[in-house]
Amino acid sequence: MVVGNKIPNQRGATLWFTGLSGAGKSTIAMHLEQQLADRNHLVRVLDGDHVRNGLNKGLGFSAQDRAENIRRISEVAKLFADTGLITVVSVISPYRADRAAARVIHNEGKLPFLEVYLSTPIETCEQRDPKGLYRKARAGEIKNFTGIDDPYEVPESPDITIDTTFLSLSECSLVLIDVLAQRGVITS
Repeated sequence: MVVGNKIPNQRGATLWFTGLSGAGKSTIAMHLEQQLADRNHLVRVLDGDHVRNGLNKGLGFSAQDRAENIRRISEVAKLFADTGLITVVSVISPYRADRAAARVIHNEGKLPFLEVYLSTPIETCEQRDPKGLYRKARAGEIKNFTGIDDPYEVPESPDITIDTTFLSLSECSLVLIDVLAQRGVITS
């Protein structure tokens, strides 16, 4: 039951997953969503691929379009968090300035914002390559691909760092659930 913006056993917050394509952002986000739902928490994933096919349809991959993509996602995440949902954002978000702007949007609303850096090495991401994007980027078929011909600015001080080459999916979710409990976002 939701009363106003109060949801029992939790408070609104945003977990912002950043990392290269293939680092495991979407997979961990979906697993975490299920784990939290199984514990009776209200949670919503905003996945970069899904948002780009709807809300951000028509935006390209220039620095300006990437910034606008992140700004829009930040505003939606803030709205969700403000209503009491735990919002898990799963986007590459390659630029520090854009991630910092997302944090400011949440800070202005006095909402918890946790930057989660999936520090998985590019070699591992390329081996996984679930969509064949690295292969296409290396062949020159995709331009402005993060990590190949467009930069990824590693977070300087993320709230959480996870290298998915060493932790299982369940272990990643447990780390995140523990941090949410430690930060007072969830109470059970």
